[in-house]
Amino acid sequence: MKKRHLVPVVAALAGALAVPAAVAAPAAPSAPSASSAPSASRAQASVVAAATPTGTTSLADVLLADGNQFDGNWYDYDIVTEAVLAVLAAKPDSPVGLLTQGDVPLTAFIPNDRAFQVLAADLTGRWYGSETKVFDALAGAVGIDALEQVLLYHVVPGGPVTSSQALRSDGAMLATALPGKSIKVDVLSRWLKLVRLVDGDRNDADPLLNPRALDINKGNRQIAHGIVLVLRPADL
Repeated sequence: MKKRHLVPVVAALAGALAVPAAVAAPAAPSAPSASSAPSASRAQASVVAAATPTGTTSLADVLLADGNQFDGNWYDYDIVTEAVLAVLAAKPDSPVGLLTQGDVPLTAFIPNDRAFQVLAADLTGRWYGSETKVFDALAGAVGIDALEQVLLYHVVPGGPVTSSQALRSDGAMLATALPGKSIKVDVLSRWLKLVRLVDGDRNDADPLLNPRALDINKGNRQIAHGIVLVLRPADL
């Protein structure tokens, strides 16, 4: 097993993760048409292919299923949910809106709230004790446009990449919805289901897929995998 960058992230895996379940779709923000979806590039060609599922529950439905509010659980996805809503409120035509379109196939790597707490501390030098304060700090530190870019860097358009496919795709490059930016699949251990995503920031630890939060929304055209740190498209 490769050991580079593992120490800062293994501790984050110890927390229990509440994985939201898909429910009946709540009202979703307006979003761009499916024709605006970024096309998958040849970077996905090295990922083991599989048939696209037929389910059309969107990831927005899943993220909003727990009531769309901040809470005291650092291992669910309230901050990323609020970030998506904030971007769409400010920029209704943002490609982030693809997460509301369940018929558009994609894979999202979603950081838990603790991951955003770590990012906020890195950017501001302060450790914030509530999800609300973390979100406000990030929104103030980076702004909506940069927040949109970070979110798009977590989305891979095209047929969904399941965890089993990812475990058979060591070295694959995935083109993200952020133009010109890719992430690399680095399989550390197939037995332990440890997969690292190598991002654009070479000075910080790369996220691991959380083995306890894989294939969220499986069976649908949009699936997600929980990750323990925020992907960074550049040196932040």
